Amino acid sequence: MLEEALQDVDLVVHTAGPFQREAECTVLQAAISTKTAYIDVCDDMDYSWRAKAYHEEAKAQGVPAITTAGIYPGVSNVMAAELVNAARSEDGEPERLRFFYYTAGSGGAGPTILATSFLLLGEDVIAYNKGEEIKLKPYSGALNIDFGKGVRKRDVYLLNLPEVKSAHKFLGVPTVSARFGTSPFFWNWGMEAFANFLPVEFLRDKDKVQELVELVDPLVRAIDGIAGERVSMRVDLECSNGRNTIGLFSHRKLSVSVGQSTAAFVQAVLEGSTQPGVWFPEEPEGIAIESRKLLLERASQGTTNFVMNKPSWMIETDPKEVILGIYV
Repeated sequence: MLEEALQDVDLVVHTAGPFQREAECTVLQAAISTKTAYIDVCDDMDYSWRAKAYHEEAKAQGVPAITTAGIYPGVSNVMAAELVNAARSEDGEPERLRFFYYTAGSGGAGPTILATSFLLLGEDVIAYNKGEEIKLKPYSGALNIDFGKGVRKRDVYLLNLPEVKSAHKFLGVPTVSARFGTSPFFWNWGMEAFANFLPVEFLRDKDKVQELVELVDPLVRAIDGIAGERVSMRVDLECSNGRNTIGLFSHRKLSVSVGQSTAAFVQAVLEGSTQPGVWFPEEPEGIAIESRKLLLERASQGTTNFVMNKPSWMIETDPKEVILGIYV
């Protein structure tokens, strides 16, 4: 039936999450069999690598496909790739890459993002330290990160997100991690409590998680009306030569920004920026290096703050002493 639906279609966008529930890449398989270009907005590490396993099949069929092509992961991967590329062009060797994400409330996404978040609490966090894969506890390792004007400082926590593994592998950065936080602050407390006190078996049971989502969804929607749906991404890169740069992307509405980000990937694929095969966004065959700037320009339309390749002090809200009492 999927194959019939894809007849005479130029490209399919798979958005039917949460992807943590999908054991098979059925939409991707249908796209390959009908020779239809494909992107998904997957935010699950296991699913993204299952999709990657169809690389040779897609390549043989001449089908360009990108997995994790939303806002985060997606645009954040391309931001990281641009930071790494700029660093290496100035003889810097990337040593540590960190993804920081903030979304107010559920970001207007409601039950889908709730289900995704709860299911991620049942997964060990995969991170990399000096080239070694390590496993950490979900929603631990809190950091207070400055997301700049309009968002300011927010607490963020470790989560198991696919861009960590793909950036480590394809960008060659030895130390990589990803953190996420929300607001109001008590949602973070609730997520910590779920991660610490609910059995892992419960958090990995998709039916039980759905029941939990249905229980808390009315409260989340009520709070969303107050919290708004602001989103911010900060990507930090540290290099061996002391060159430390960031990328920052903030938007008032997650729902609008996700649509623009996904559309930017669609345009790139349709314009021929993607080679046949299944790619992650940071791979140059996924989004060609010369096409990254245009993709970021399209995705960042309407942002309240978009900065690339700047030192962190240029965006942080607390003034820094530069020299002899002079603050910037």
